[in-house]
Amino acid sequence: MNRLIGIETEYGITLNIEQECDPVRESIELIKSYRHEDFRPMWDYKGEDPFRDERGFRANTLHEHPDEANYQEMDQQHPESFVEIKSDLILTNGARLYNDHAHPEYSTAECQNLFDLIAHDKAGERILQQCAVRRSQKLNKDVILYKNNTDYKGHSYGCHDNYLMRRDIPFDYLKESLIPFLVTRQIFAGAGKLGIESEEEGMVSPGSYQISQRADFFQVEASVDTMHKRPIFNTRDEPHADPQKYRRLHGIAGDANMSEYSTALKIGSTALVIDLIESRLIPDNFAVIEPIRAIKEISRDQTYRWQLNLKNGKTTTAIDLQRQYLELAQQHLDPNNGETDWILAEWGAILNQLEQEPMELVDRIDWVTKKWLLTTFVEEEGIEWDDPWLQSLALQYHDIDPESGLYYALETQGSMRRVVTDGQINHAIHNPPKDTRAYFRGKSIDKFTNQIESVQWDHVTFSLNGKAISVNMNKLTDPEIAEKYNRVLDQAQTVEELIDNLGIG
Repeated sequence: MNRLIGIETEYGITLNIEQECDPVRESIELIKSYRHEDFRPMWDYKGEDPFRDERGFRANTLHEHPDEANYQEMDQQHPESFVEIKSDLILTNGARLYNDHAHPEYSTAECQNLFDLIAHDKAGERILQQCAVRRSQKLNKDVILYKNNTDYKGHSYGCHDNYLMRRDIPFDYLKESLIPFLVTRQIFAGAGKLGIESEEEGMVSPGSYQISQRADFFQVEASVDTMHKRPIFNTRDEPHADPQKYRRLHGIAGDANMSEYSTALKIGSTALVIDLIESRLIPDNFAVIEPIRAIKEISRDQTYRWQLNLKNGKTTTAIDLQRQYLELAQQHLDPNNGETDWILAEWGAILNQLEQEPMELVDRIDWVTKKWLLTTFVEEEGIEWDDPWLQSLALQYHDIDPESGLYYALETQGSMRRVVTDGQINHAIHNPPKDTRAYFRGKSIDKFTNQIESVQWDHVTFSLNGKAISVNMNKLTDPEIAEKYNRVLDQAQTVEELIDNLGIG
């Protein structure tokens, strides 16, 4: 693997009180609780355009869930400005932490290394939990954060995986090659869910179990939308890099995983599939009939047969289709790369075990772990699968508080397989990855906060002698150039020295 990767996660937020809380207000206050000093806005929104579509046009509008429109109206009624409501923070570890209407959202630093990304994703959990502790102490009420994708009332919030890839890959080829993979990836990347939902009706089948939390909410194959009329393949064109060379694959079809292993396999396998796509190695016989229907049927199929109808007239299974992607990767990608070797080995092992007995993966795959927990509870307590108590238990699996979250109870017992250490996670809380542009962003914030005018994913703008000087980080997509810039930053004692040594200005 050798590409920039990152994860954006929206967290569910609630207060341990009888009446419903204002999630917009609480999200704002949670983000504010991170700060130890007065907030100074630095994020530059000018380059962001969620309406720009990869298919070569700009959308006139975005589909919104009615609740999203309500949140926007609530935003307008708040006395704070837009910038204050967003409370957009750039952290010294290269990450971004902000309020996304009713959800605190954490965007990891860009990483080149898969296991760096896992550490940074988990660092986000710990940073958010620290915020929750501070906010709880101030309110004298428990603020609870969930790393999940639904409130069980027909609303979904996302966990988006992002990959920098080549711009010159034809759009239609990219879409047709990737959708079958995304439709079937959930068999090892799903976070598990109790019940079936619809945006229009809310919970429609509370006693059902399915493997994915997000599958219920996809309605179209491809679209620029992310909040309503969600697509399996998102076409938002915000590369956050040189747009002549790169696009950012903005994946919204995944669940938020608690398991480090699940996250690593989800991101790692997808990155290898992108490698195959960039080499034009995906055949056209992978295409699935009615992928919207297929993604839901796979999620809800508790026989684990996961059958699919292909456009070429054949019938296959999600396991077999995933295995075909795997075999292509085994044939054409370099197995001598440590990360690639790990992904290929674990991908194959997981598919084999899913075919033999999925429940043996209770130590690795979130949907299996959660189903095992719920089944055990149902049998011991003698309750039905539609009991609201069970739904609360399912949600508690995603509680990121290590003192109360069920996932963390299992991890503490040594029951969950890990891929990073606590030491790596603690390092990621405070430090950006050294081999990407995130290091330049994070360390600039750390060293020269008072002389920074604005920050974006691809630039940092400094104030020097009353003049704004922007460092364009597009070239830092190259690890060697990134390391050069980062080394110059480490050595610079002043902004003036930094700018001079970079040859800018």
